[in-house]
Amino acid sequence: MEVRNITVKQFFGMSRRGDLKEAVRGLVNPQLIMLMSNSDQFEEHVKELERLYPQVPSIGCIGMCYDTRVVEHGVGVVAFLDGVSAAANVLEEASVMPVKYIRRLEEDLSKVSASQKDTICIDFCAGNDACVLTTIHTALRSRNISLVGGTGDGGKVSANGRIYEDSVAYAVVRNQNGRVKAYKENIYHKMGDYRFIASNTDKARYMIGALNGKSARQVYQDILHVTEQQIPTQTFKNPFGKLNGDDTCIISIKEVSGNALSCFRQVNDSDVLIMLELGDYKAVVKETIQKISQDFPRRSAVFSVNCLFRYKLFSENGYMQEYLRDMGALGNHAGLVGYGEHYNNQFVNQSMTCVVFE
Repeated sequence: MEVRNITVKQFFGMSRRGDLKEAVRGLVNPQLIMLMSNSDQFEEHVKELERLYPQVPSIGCIGMCYDTRVVEHGVGVVAFLDGVSAAANVLEEASVMPVKYIRRLEEDLSKVSASQKDTICIDFCAGNDACVLTTIHTALRSRNISLVGGTGDGGKVSANGRIYEDSVAYAVVRNQNGRVKAYKENIYHKMGDYRFIASNTDKARYMIGALNGKSARQVYQDILHVTEQQIPTQTFKNPFGKLNGDDTCIISIKEVSGNALSCFRQVNDSDVLIMLELGDYKAVVKETIQKISQDFPRRSAVFSVNCLFRYKLFSENGYMQEYLRDMGALGNHAGLVGYGEHYNNQFVNQSMTCVVFE
């Protein structure tokens, strides 16, 4: 008997009018489906997807998606066919105790015979990312399995045809005939020798009150010579960075709140922060593509999560289409525009994370 190596196929379908049937046209026998919908039709799309593909593992969130085109207000579907084993589920009570549901993930890892070289966990989160990632990591760490994911909009996610709030939906995907690997791309580098100790933080509201004992808003304005009104867009060029071993986690500013700065991820008292500046992002993207091509001469699929702020930055600079074309040259590339990106146990902003299937 001849044994054929079946490579993973990644399907991407979309409808700018939000017609799910149009988005899934031609999708037959998927092994996993990821739904990215708009806030008005999300619930309807989740139900319809389950009707069209009963029993197929699925996760979903509210958000924009892309392949070589971007879908801002319709619906997009990414599916894996052939050559994968997959399981999907949800960890509930993300803000209080997601660990209560960790058995589900452990069972799913066993179900697909997950191992480091060939398995990835992809997650869509409704919020409380830091808590969720710490929890998921406890289960993945024992098998050294990587995670790539992001936060959707509207505080809702779906798994297997049901909608959940305050939860994280995840899919465990094993490549039956090849490797998988997760990547993270950072287009920012350290600016000057600024080093700040955060204080007067509000963990629940992701707020930084003071940096080195002075008003956080004033410190940011003084260094960058910007008005208070310019701060929310200046963060595209100058976010904060939190040192994490050899790595830097990017922290985007959401808005000004009096003398404080409200951010998109948590900062704690005594955290050490640095100032970052935008680098040559086209060169960084080329490096990432080159690295992936070296690691994987043969690629069957690439699924990525790009930050909303990167999307805005690239779009404003007329680079988004070129970016998607360059990434598309890797082969089958599709993804989600997220409100925060996940890479293993890290919750980062203004980044791109992706998984590559051999």
